[in-house]
Amino acid sequence: MTPAEVSAVVAGAVRDAGKSVPDVALRCLGPGVYGSPAALRAGVDAGVLGRMVEGAPGISRVETERGFLKVYVAAPWELVEDVLAEGERYGAAEVAERAAWPDRPRTFENPGFRVRFAHARMAAVRRRARDLGVRGGPPAGLECREELALLGLLGELPGWARSGVLTGFLERLADGVHDFYERCPALPEGQEKPGAVHAARVTLAAAARIALSNGLTMIGETPRERL
Repeated sequence: MTPAEVSAVVAGAVRDAGKSVPDVALRCLGPGVYGSPAALRAGVDAGVLGRMVEGAPGISRVETERGFLKVYVAAPWELVEDVLAEGERYGAAEVAERAAWPDRPRTFENPGFRVRFAHARMAAVRRRARDLGVRGGPPAGLECREELALLGLLGELPGWARSGVLTGFLERLADGVHDFYERCPALPEGQEKPGAVHAARVTLAAAARIALSNGLTMIGETPRERL
């Protein structure tokens, strides 16, 4: 399930409870885990609302704490495929904020460079994977800390885009991409043969490239595949 689909499920449960909220605030808390204060905002008992949400298709369980919902989706890795399917529509929103990052210095001390370079790195993975004949594959087997952290960040993009404050999140997303790139090689090295883990990481890299590209576009930048 995408964050938008989870938000729609929570909003539907609020309506079924006879209440309404102008917007269901949703925060990705980790791979396949979303938090929402919808019960507090709508004045609905969180336990009751949680049970209503838990019965929806695609939701594995819901926990409540001090009026907040913590929603677990059944197959968190599906988010990657949803990002690929939505493409440039993923997270798309009207964002008034515009990037104020300088073009130089081109070092990691410049947050703008970190974001642009993260996008260029994911684009390079796509080119090199094509040259090596490594095709993307199902991402369900990935379990490294950096992979899971990146997945969680991908799930946050729609919420931050709707908030209109995006540059700080893109810097965090870029840092997650660099950690993934440097510690979880998506392509075989040396005489190593391509395996399922490479195919899965190529798929995750493709989703990360889309998220960064969309984010850069929303704040008025033109995503570049080479710097």
